[in-house]
Amino acid sequence: MPIHTDRTYELQLEKLRASVLEMGGLVEDQIAQAMRALTARDQTLARATIERDHMVNRLDVEIDDLALKLLALHQPAARDLRLITTALKVTTDLERIGDLAEHIAERATELAGELPIKPSIDLPRMAELARDMLRRSLDAFVREDEKLALSVCNADDTIDQLHGQLFRELVEFMAEDPRTVSRAMRLLFVSKYLERVGDHATNIAEMVIFMVKGRSIRHLDRPPREL
Repeated sequence: MPIHTDRTYELQLEKLRASVLEMGGLVEDQIAQAMRALTARDQTLARATIERDHMVNRLDVEIDDLALKLLALHQPAARDLRLITTALKVTTDLERIGDLAEHIAERATELAGELPIKPSIDLPRMAELARDMLRRSLDAFVREDEKLALSVCNADDTIDQLHGQLFRELVEFMAEDPRTVSRAMRLLFVSKYLERVGDHATNIAEMVIFMVKGRSIRHLDRPPREL
């Protein structure tokens, strides 16, 4: 990591990393709370999760302001420049994950008064995988660990497969019993939201690889198995 004589600059860079990690922890918790509200049929928890979204948006603005000040006042180069620009992009993905958590909570409020379709619908497993991908992508960002970031990219297929399996299962429910259509569609939305969380975690991981290696793997058909 580059060494600077400007201690204030170093502290601001550390604050930037810490703030991104704080925002990531918040959106990860938002996903967890939204899923808990969904499975427990807890409208109060769902509404509280929706109301907390403003905290995600506040951190997004604060991180953007700090990153822009670093760019304007210090004119960083090379690796520091990649760190700051990556932080700006990471917060965009985190803010969108926060929105997805809010959408899950909204579906939870709608489903709270409905009978469950089937206990084996494996949305919690999907949510745990999405949260793990997000957690590891943020760890990779803070530790500047390109191998950990690549492992996140390579996990994206698994969450896509789970979404496909759940889609097929719910379509069968709707075909067998048209009365389940409304409930099944809402669960399909939740599945799609979780798949999108995995996509955003993958985006973060890809940006970490660029930050560390100066090499973009975005838009490749498949991520490389090693760097």
